[in-house]
Amino acid sequence: MALRLWELHGDGRTVTPGAVVRPEERLSWGRTAGIGMQHVVAMFGATFLVPVLTGFPPATTILFSGIGTLLFLVITRNRVPSYLGSSFAFIAPVIAAKAEGGIPAALGGIVVCGALFFLIGLVVDRTSSRFIEWLMPPVVTGAIVALIGLNLAPVARDSFAQQPLIAFITLAAILLIGIVFKGFIGRLSVFLGVLVGYLAAAVAGDIDFGPVGDADWVGLPDFTGPTFSWRAIALIAPVVIVLIAENTGHVKAVATMTERNLDDSLGKAYMGDGAATVLAGLGGGSGTTTYAENIGVMAATKVYSTAAYVIAGATAILLGLVPKFGALIVTIPPGVLGGATTVLYGMIAVLGARIWIESRVDFRDSVNLLTAAVAVIVGAANYTLTWGDLEFNGIALGSFGAIIIYQVLRALGGAPGTGAGLGEGAIASPAGGVAPAGPGGGAAPPAGGGRGSGLGDPAAPVADPPAGGGRGAGDGPGDRPAEEP
Repeated sequence: MALRLWELHGDGRTVTPGAVVRPEERLSWGRTAGIGMQHVVAMFGATFLVPVLTGFPPATTILFSGIGTLLFLVITRNRVPSYLGSSFAFIAPVIAAKAEGGIPAALGGIVVCGALFFLIGLVVDRTSSRFIEWLMPPVVTGAIVALIGLNLAPVARDSFAQQPLIAFITLAAILLIGIVFKGFIGRLSVFLGVLVGYLAAAVAGDIDFGPVGDADWVGLPDFTGPTFSWRAIALIAPVVIVLIAENTGHVKAVATMTERNLDDSLGKAYMGDGAATVLAGLGGGSGTTTYAENIGVMAATKVYSTAAYVIAGATAILLGLVPKFGALIVTIPPGVLGGATTVLYGMIAVLGARIWIESRVDFRDSVNLLTAAVAVIVGAANYTLTWGDLEFNGIALGSFGAIIIYQVLRALGGAPGTGAGLGEGAIASPAGGVAPAGPGGGAAPPAGGGRGSGLGDPAAPVADPPAGGGRGAGDGPGDRPAEEP
C-alpha cells in the first residue's frame, strides 16, 4: 500500500485549541518544515552520542537514521509518526563485540538483531501482541531497562576521569538547563549541555580542529560492511528485547495522544525498526529505535503529522552527506562525553524503576522481587558466561534471565499477589503511594532511550507527556496488586 497523501489541517496555519494535527494531515509546508527541523534538533543529541561512544562513524549513523525513518513510515503505512535514532541499548554489547572482532563483527550482530526484530514484528502483525505482553510484563521490561543503565556506568566513569573539570561543567550545564528552562528548551538539556562542555573544552585548548578543516563539505560518509561471528551475535541479539519494549511504549503513547487505536500497527512498527536496523548494520550505522524525545516535541506542538518526519529524515540524510559535519562530531572530547553519559546512563537505569512504579509492580510478590533482583545484579556486575566460542555478557544474561526466571517461577506456582516467602514484607509495594497513571493506563516503556534513548530516548524523563501511553498496569500476571490501592 502506497503512502497516503497528507490533507491540509484547517487553514494550514494554526491548530484549533483542543485539536491536533493527525498523522495523515499537515500544516503549510513552511510550518511543516519548521517542525521537521525541531525533530532533527530533538533527536540529534542522543543519535550522535551513540556512534561517538561506540567508535562508529557519526555521519554514517546520522545518514542511516534518516533513511531508516523514511523506511519506517513506508512500512507502517504512514500511520505511526516516529523518528528512528540510535539506540543506547546497543552501546555496551557493541563495545564488547568490537573487542573481539572490531566494527565489522559488531555490525554483523546489529544486522542479526534487526532481522530478528523484523521477524517478531511479522509474527505480531499476523497474530496479535498479546504474546509479547505475556512474555515481557512490566517487571521484566523494567528490570531489563534498569540493568542496561547500570551496566554502562563504568563507561561513564572512565570518560569522566579523563577530564574531570570539563566533565563537571558538562554535567552541571545539563542539570541546570533541564531544571531552569521549561518546555522545548528543557527537553534539549543534554544537547545544550554537551554544547556548553564543548565550548569550555575549546576555550581550554583541548580540541584539535585540524581534521575538521581537512574534511570536505560534500561527500559520502564512511561505509563498512558486516562480518558474522557467533560471539558478536550472542552479545548483541538480546537487545531485541529492549527494542520491543521501546517500540511498544512509543506506539501506545502516540495512540493515546492522537486518540486512536494503533494496536494493529504494532507489528508493522517492529518490522519498520527491524528493517531500519538491518539496513544500518549493512552499511556501518548504529542500530535504531523510536525516540521519546520526538514524542515530546509532538506533545508540545500538537502536530503528529508524518510529513514533519519526512522533512526530518531528509534533513538527517543531507547532514550525513557533509563530511565536515561528521569530522566536527568526532572532535568531542572524552570529558564532555563523561559528563553527558553520567546523566544519560543514570536516566536509563531510573527509567526501569519508573516502569515498575507507573505499572504498579507489586514487589511483595516473591516472583516479581526475585526476577528483578537477580536480573539487575547480573547486568550491573556484568556477569559473563563463556560457552565455546560464544560469550554472553551481563546485558544478555540479565535480559534472558529476567524473562526465564519470571516465567519459570510463575509456572512453578508463584500465583500473582500471594506475597509468599522472600517477597512478604521485604520491600513495600510502590502501588500504595503512586497516583493513577496517565490516560493510557500505564507508563510507556522507554527507550532510550531511548533517547533512548532510550535506549533511543534517554531524555525521556524530560518529555513527560508520553508517560501515559504505555501498557496498562497488570498486563502481565503478578504485576498488579491483588487489590487496587
